[in-house]
Parts: sequence; C-alpha cells; structure tokens
Amino acid sequence: QVQLVESGGGLVQTGGSLRLSCSASGRTSSTYNMGWFRQAPGKDREFVAAISWSGSTTALADSVKGRFTISRDNAKSTVYLQMNSLTPEDTADYYCAVIDRWPYKPSMDYWGKGTLVTVSS
Repeated sequence: QVQLVESGGGLVQTGGSLRLSCSASGRTSSTYNMGWFRQAPGKDREFVAAISWSGSTTALADSVKGRFTISRDNAKSTVYLQMNSLTPEDTADYYCAVIDRWPYKPSMDYWGKGTLVTVSS
C-alpha cells in the first residue's frame, strides 16, 4: 500500500514558478512509476507528467513541455514537479498518482488528495 501527499501549491503570478512535491510512504513506493495530473474547475482531469521508477524516463504533456520538469528522489520517497513560466491556464488542483500503465494511465487506488495551484494574470 502506498500513501501519497502533495504539497507546494499556492498563488503565483503569470510567469512565476512553483515546485510541487509528492511524498510517498510505503515500503515499495520507490518501485512505482509515478505521475502528476491536474484538474481545472469545470474540466476533466488531464495528464501532466510521468516518471519511471528509476527516474531514467519521463513523459510530459505537450501543453507543459519546455516549462515543467518531473523528477524524483527515491532516497526521500518524493516526486517533484517543477513548474516554470506559469500561465492562468495552469490553474488547477494537482494530484500525484501511481502510474498503472505507462505513461498516461493512473492507478485507480493510489492518489494523493491534491494541492491547488492558482496563477493570477
């Protein structure tokens, strides 16, 4: 079993940066592929980024390529999402999840509760 807790969200101006963290607990958490997803008000949840268990392979949504970076530190059981050049369109609740099928399909069972990112214009 894996428990996930996101942090790092907040209010930032257009063009600003934030780094989200996803802290995982559980003996095998470092062996999972992990991902970030987001859901804006009134919109469907969408894939943002994924990283393999070793950190050697990543995937990013087209909408965030060149602006967001995903990384992980397995010694700390933490996955990060560095977000730069933020725009109001990035405003959403951000969730981390275990990836069930690489790279886009999240697990049904292992999700965090989310952290809110608000980008002001």
